[in-house]
Amino acid sequence: MRLLNIIALLPLLASLAASPLCAQVTSGPSGEEGEPLRRQKWLVPSLDTGIAAHAVLFRPAGAGPFRLAVIAHASTQNGLRRAQMPQPEYRPLAAYLVARGYAVLVPERLGHGATGGRYVEDQGGCDEADSARSGRATAGQIRLALDHLRKQDFIRNEAAIVIGHSAGGWGALALADADPKTISAIAVFAPGRGGHANDEPNRICAPAKLLAAAAEFGRGARIPVTWLVAGNDSYFAPAFSKSLADAFRGGGGKVDFRILPAVGGEGHWMIESEAGVEAASGDLARALNPDRPKATKKP
Repeated sequence: MRLLNIIALLPLLASLAASPLCAQVTSGPSGEEGEPLRRQKWLVPSLDTGIAAHAVLFRPAGAGPFRLAVIAHASTQNGLRRAQMPQPEYRPLAAYLVARGYAVLVPERLGHGATGGRYVEDQGGCDEADSARSGRATAGQIRLALDHLRKQDFIRNEAAIVIGHSAGGWGALALADADPKTISAIAVFAPGRGGHANDEPNRICAPAKLLAAAAEFGRGARIPVTWLVAGNDSYFAPAFSKSLADAFRGGGGKVDFRILPAVGGEGHWMIESEAGVEAASGDLARALNPDRPKATKKP
C-alpha cells in the first residue's frame, strides 16, 4: 500500500519540482534609488519568459511623467566576453539625457552578464553571418523593455527615443519600423554586426549580407534615424558606415548620417565617454528635437 501511495504522489512531486522552471518571472524595480541620477536596478521582460533581463534606470527629480530613452548596448560573438560583461550604464550619455528631462533605461539583453540565458542574437559563423536575423532579435528585446517601461505611471506613453551602440544600434535600425507615435526618434552610434572579425581592425564579417540587411531594415522604416560614427572607428569605419547608411536610405529609410571627430584611441567606444557625448551633443540635440515647420502668418 505504501508503494502505491508513493507511486500516486510521483506526478505531483514532479510538477512541484518543475514549477519554478515554468513560472514567469516578475519585472519591475529590484533595488532602491541611489546616486547618481536616482540610479535604480530594474528587471524587465526578455524573449525568454523564464528570464528577466537586468537593467538600470536613471531619471530626473520629480514624479514625471518623463519621456523615455532606451539605450541599447554593444555585443560580441565571444561567449566568455559576454558572460563577463558588467551591467552597461552609459553614464555620461544617461546624464546628458536626464538633464534634458528623460528617464533613461539601459537593459542588459539575453546572453550577456548577469542576465544570462541563450544568446538569441547570435549571427552564426563569420562567412555566413545572418546579420538580419540577429538585428531583429536585438530589436525584439529592445521593444519588450521599452513597452514595459511605457506602462509605468512616471513614463509618458508616447515619443520615446532609442539610442543604440554597435550591435545595439543595429537592433535599433531593425526597430525603425515601429509606430512613430511610440518611438519618435532613433540615434545609432556605429551600428553593425561582425566588426573586428577575428579581432582584426577594419575586418567585417559578411559585409555584403550586412549591406543587404541594412536595405531590408530601411524598407520597413517609419522612424527617422540619426547615424553617427567617429572618424577613428575601426569596427565600422566611416566609409563603410556611410555605405550602410546609404543602403538603409536606399531601402526607404530616412537617415541623417554624420562623421564625428576622432575620440580617444578607438572611436567605436566614444559614446561611453564624456568626451564622446560632448562630440555628439549637437547631433543628439537635433535628433531629440527635430526642426518643426515654422508657423506662417495669415495674410
